[in-house]
This record gives sequence, C-alpha cells and structure tokens, in this order.
Amino acid sequence: MPGLIRIMRKHLHMHEISAGSDIELAQCVLPAGDLAQTMRFFIETLGFRLDAIMPADEPRSAQLSGYGLRLLLDAEFHGDPGVLRLGMARDEAHAVLVAPNRTQIEFAPARPPLHMPPLQSRLCIQRMDDQPGNWKAGRAGMQYRDLIPDRQGGRFIASHIRIPRGGPVGDNVHYHDIQLQLIYCLNGWVRLVYEDQGEPFVMRAGDCVLQPPQIRHRVLEASDGLEVIEIGSPAEHMTWLDHRMDLPTGRHLTERDYAGQRFVFHQQEHARWSPQPGGWTRRDLGIATATGGLAGACVIRRTVEEAAADTSTLQQKQFAFAFVLAGSMQLHVDTAPAQALAAGDAFVVPAGVQQHYANCSADCELLQLFLPA
Repeated sequence: MPGLIRIMRKHLHMHEISAGSDIELAQCVLPAGDLAQTMRFFIETLGFRLDAIMPADEPRSAQLSGYGLRLLLDAEFHGDPGVLRLGMARDEAHAVLVAPNRTQIEFAPARPPLHMPPLQSRLCIQRMDDQPGNWKAGRAGMQYRDLIPDRQGGRFIASHIRIPRGGPVGDNVHYHDIQLQLIYCLNGWVRLVYEDQGEPFVMRAGDCVLQPPQIRHRVLEASDGLEVIEIGSPAEHMTWLDHRMDLPTGRHLTERDYAGQRFVFHQQEHARWSPQPGGWTRRDLGIATATGGLAGACVIRRTVEEAAADTSTLQQKQFAFAFVLAGSMQLHVDTAPAQALAAGDAFVVPAGVQQHYANCSADCELLQLFLPA
C-alpha cells in the first residue's frame, strides 16, 4: 500500500470517524529502510526536520515534517515506498531522486504554468435539446449543458448552467488559473462576493461578470431556476480553494489589476444601446477595456423586422462564439449549409470564415464573445 496514511485519534473506532471527530494528527507512513541513512537523506538533502524518534537506544521510527507534510519512517512498515512530489518555486528541470528507503522523489512546479492547448478552430453548433443526457450533474447541485463539445482543441469551454432549486450555495472562497472567464445571467438571480469588490451583490438576468485571473470569489445564494452562461479559456484549468481569505474584504478597489485584467460587473438596467447596421442595436459588456483587448463581448438585438436585413462579417478572429438569447434566425457560413437557430442554441464560427445572419425574428437577441476584441 503506497503512502499509507496513519491517523492518530484518542480511542479510535472506525464507526466513530466523522467530520466532527477529534483527529489530532495525520502522517504519511513510509518504510524506514536503513533508518539512519533515510533520515539523513530527508533532512540534509530534502530539507525536512526531525520531530520525534524512538526508541532512543536503537531507533526504529522517526517523525519528520516539512513543506506542510508529516512523514513517519517506520521500520515495521513494509509496504510500497511510494512517490513524494515536491513543488518547486521555479519551473526548472530536476532529476528524479530515490531515497535510501526506495521512496521516489519527484520535483514539479508548485504552481504549474497555465497551459494553452493549440487552437483547433472549427464550426460548432449546439442546439437546445432538453432530452435526457443533455444535462449533466455538476457540483453543488448545479446542472451543466456543454455548448462547445469539441472544446476547439481544449482552448475554450462554454457551459449552460442551471440550478432548479435555489437557496444557499455550498461554495467556498476559491479562484481559477485561467486566461479568460465570463459569466452571463440568463434567468433568475445569484448573489456573489468578490475579493476587493465591495459587499456581496446580486446578478440578475441580462447582467454579466468578468472574473479576472486569480480573483477570489464565492457564490452565496441563488434563486429557483437560475441559469447562466459561463465561458472560459483554457477549457481545463486549475481551481484553488483559499482557506485563509474571508470575503468580503472590506475594500472596493474598482481599478485593481488582477493579472492584467479588471473586474467587471455589467448591469443591463444601466446599459447603453447603440445602433448597428442592418437593423440591430448593441450593448457592449465592457470586456474589451477590462482585458486590454484580449476579448470583447456584447449583446445584439433586432430593432426592425426585415428578413432582408442581416449582419455580415469576415471573421478574422481567433474565436467567435454566440448564444441565441431570444427569437430565431438563420446562420449562414461559407463552409456549411444554412442553419436555423432558436433561443438556447449556441455556435462557434471558425477563424477567417465569412458569416451572416438572415431571417431574424423581431425579438432575436444574441450574446457574442470574440477573441481578440
């Protein structure tokens, strides 16, 4: 059994273990091998410290600690010596070491760098189809619908998320190692709190939040029937829990820089709409300014009912995503047949592909996100 975990507890009985039990100590148990040599290796080579040893005249076990880890080198334990991975401050090559007790020592970055997979740009159309299997169970009672199943090679993820039954959300203060993350509220409301962004606030239908990289935040409460669209890059990224920070922090720093981006809370009720060609009007979500041009996002909606009026664009963007918020339309691209779309449908248009919208209903409305802005 590699890396046996030994838990020290007074009067321990297996059926009594629970989240509220009085556990006092946890140790990773390793075979001692030649205890003197193994101790010397862990202390002098790896920088652990000796905390306890017994017996004094002919030691058979030693307790060591370092880097938030407790080890018990036990001459009476003959299990697998296991693997110990040490997180380094710098990303540099290190040889794998083998301790005298045969424990393998690996070195890796303590904070792995953000990995951006190569973009595989292709047309993707995902329709709203509330059939079994389309929604997947997620964390904290949330349900997920995948809007970009191919992930564009792992570069992007977009999810339609809903919470059928609202109330307090079992969330913790956490943050993400990401390049981009945007949340748009479709229905209902959700109460959130963010690091250095004042008191908790409520995001309602039509509102949008840009979560900059590594900003600490927490979801507090949601209404029945909450639905949001969440778009992120890369598709797979690390989420870290921060057990030391309490939110709110008591500060409201609207211009604070988070890894080159600023926090955005866009509220629909205060938004300005600007006319666009082809019978459309547009509200900018403030993403381009806050990300320094990394991405741009907007909502567009019809202002006239003319089947001939459309919007045409030669997409030179790295990524162009749209979600139909309301109404119906036809999507025309130069690489595929026309596609009839309705509320709840989403699509990605490949880079460099010409597209236009046609036969749009009078209530047609779309959420759009582009990289770069």
